[in-house]
Order: sequence, then C-alpha cells, then structure tokens
Amino acid sequence: MSHYTIKIPDIGEGITEVEIVEWFVQVNEPVAEDQKVASVMTDKVSVDITSPVAGTVAALGGSAGEVLAVGANLVDIALADANVAPVDEPQPTPAAVEPVSIATVAQEQNSHSIPSLTPEVNAIEAPPAPSTLSHATTPHERLLHKVQASPAVRKRAASLTIDLSQLALQLQKNHLTHADLDQHLAGSDTSRARTRSAATDAIHTVPVRGLRRQIAKKMLESSQSIPHFSYVEAIDVTELEAWRQQLNHHWAEQRGRLTLLPFLVRAMCLAVQKHPEVNARYDAEQQVLHQYDAVHIAIATQTDEGLMVPVLENAQQLSLWDIAVQIQDLAQKARSGGGDLKAKSTITLSSLGALGGVVATPIINAPEVAIVGVNKQIRMPVVIDEQIQIRTMMNLSSSFDHRFVDGMHAAEFIQAVRAFLEKPQVYLVD
Repeated sequence: MSHYTIKIPDIGEGITEVEIVEWFVQVNEPVAEDQKVASVMTDKVSVDITSPVAGTVAALGGSAGEVLAVGANLVDIALADANVAPVDEPQPTPAAVEPVSIATVAQEQNSHSIPSLTPEVNAIEAPPAPSTLSHATTPHERLLHKVQASPAVRKRAASLTIDLSQLALQLQKNHLTHADLDQHLAGSDTSRARTRSAATDAIHTVPVRGLRRQIAKKMLESSQSIPHFSYVEAIDVTELEAWRQQLNHHWAEQRGRLTLLPFLVRAMCLAVQKHPEVNARYDAEQQVLHQYDAVHIAIATQTDEGLMVPVLENAQQLSLWDIAVQIQDLAQKARSGGGDLKAKSTITLSSLGALGGVVATPIINAPEVAIVGVNKQIRMPVVIDEQIQIRTMMNLSSSFDHRFVDGMHAAEFIQAVRAFLEKPQVYLVD
C-alpha cells in the first residue's frame, strides 16, 4: 500500500518550528481530500492543515503541545487509491482572514486554511512507520487521545478534580462541555463533596500550550529586553463622562453607543502628533527606531484562551463612532479566534474597565516603546478653586522603553492625553 506524508510547511517570515495545537484526526481513522487534519501555531499565526488526498491515517507526528521543526513529518496517510500519482509540492499560502494584542501580549492567533501543505508521496510499498510517529491501537485509546474541551471547561474540571479522559469514556463522547460537568456532579455525591472541600494537598498540572505558550514567550522577552519605567497620572473625566452620556442619549440608536475607549484612542492620536517618539517600533537587529505618522493602536483584549492584542489601524483617520465600531468588531474576532496577527501596531492601549484597579505597571508590547494603561473610575473628593467637589477620577498607568523615551517626553505625552480628555468638547469633537 502506498503512503502519503504531509510535512510541516514553511509558513515563511523566518519561522523554523511550529506547535501542534489540535488534532482533527486520529490513527486508523479515514480522512477525505481537503479535510482538516491538524491545527498548528507559530508565534504569529495559527494555521489549519488539510489533506490533499483521501485515505486512512497511519501515523501522527506528535501529540498536541509538541513542537516540530519545519519539514518534519506531520501525518502519514495510507492512500485509498494505490495508483495516486506524486503531487508537486506547493508553497503554503494562508488565506486572508478578517482582521487582531496584551496589556501586552502576543498579537492575535488567527486561523487560516492551507490546502496541500508540503505533501510527499512514496510510490513504493511503505516501510514500517518511524518510531517517532504515534499509533493508537484501540477505540479506548483513541477516545482518550481525542478528548476536546475549552480552556474554561478544563480549568473547572481541574478545580473539581474531575478526570476529563475518564468522563469522556463514561459518557462515550470526546467533546466535553460545562453541561457534562454539571451532569457528572449532579449524579455523584462524592463529586459534590469534592466541590465543597477539595483536598488541600492537591496539585494540578496545566500544560502551557498554544496561545498561552506564545503569551509567556512574548512577556518574558519584553520584560527581559526592555528597561521599563512607568508613569501614573490622575485624570478628571467628569466632563468627559457627562458628554459621553449626552452623545449616547442623542445618537445611540442611529450610530451606536460610545464607551470610554474611543475617546482614549482619539486623545492618544492627538497627543502622538506632538510626541512621535512614543509611536514607534524598535528593530533590534538593525538597531533602528521606526517612528510612524500613522497610529496603529493595539487594543488589549481578554479572551478565553488568553490575552490578545488586535490592531486598530490608522486610528488617526477615524471618527469616535468609527473607532467604537472597529474596536467592538476586533474584540469579537479576537474572542472567536479570528483576526490578523501580522498587523503591526505602533502603540498599545490596555484597559480592564471596572477591574482596572488604581495603579498598574503594564508590560510593553515589544517591539513597541510605549503602552497606555487605563484604570477604573472612582468618585472622590477633589479640591478645585479651594472648594471640595466630588469628581469622577481615573488614573492612566503607562509604561515606556527608557532606551528611547526620556522621562520628560513620557510625562509630556501623558499630560497631553490628559488635557484632551479633560476638555473633550474642545479637542475630541468629530
């Protein structure tokens, strides 16, 4: 029987290795032409790999979470038609997807579909599969290998000391949800007891894979390579909040509701015009700092998989409502796994809203040189003209790369942002 080997493709941009994120097939399972077989991830993009031939999966090149070099064997397929001719090796061309960053993190993992990635056909009888490829032998083993659950479900199961593999066997299904956990708990007194009082000496092992691995890598690189310094300033947003509510009252139905973020984006764009040194990217290899006229703002977005930073491109050209619509669209795509991670941001905006705390020290989204962090709003007494007034105050906690941004310039930039936010009807009107 002839075999067809799909290899790890050269995705380009200097990528030398990829991580196996998820298998869509298992050993001894049939595979159709153009069927997805695996999802792999680099530090820039997530790619779905499809099979260019029909047949039966003979061997897999590794387990989910393993890192394989470009050119390594990914899937060995026993061909359904022994007379299949060799296929020319195409270049991978990820399909374009809809447009996505952390306070500061690796920029948005998006999914592409790549047909016929670096295939190789052997016209002779296939020798025994290499020992590096894993073979499942029974339905029991295949079911254990195929357990699928979202990170939230896995985290909850771990907190309840529920073995997802055993639960999958018990329910005879490989895709587990919160409803399955609820069903398991409802039918088990011992499980309910564990929920109320988990063992204090329990240790839960959580593999660092996929997006979380890329986040960890990016955070470590940023914190170790960039000399951070942070600057915190209090902003009086009383007038801004009153104006925002007024705009929403008159225009919400026709143009959509405005949150605080569009105003922050507009203020940053205006401030950057006076302080271009903060709207930049550093090329460490060439030792060149690139300053940009256009403002491409990475918007930190929390997802179930981790922190992502979709990019709002050419923000300086957008109206408040355009900004609001695009931010919402980027956030939805990031949370659904879409977006373009190759988009290059020039500065990052990070906000946790009501969870923003009072002060933070955000990590810069390298190779950028600045990040603006937004803390929560607080009603508090403030002295104005020797009188105590209750005002709505909000801190901006920002970090800068001290190699390229001096303390004075950072302070002037944030003070400019403050001036625009405190007089919104003068500076931020469309």
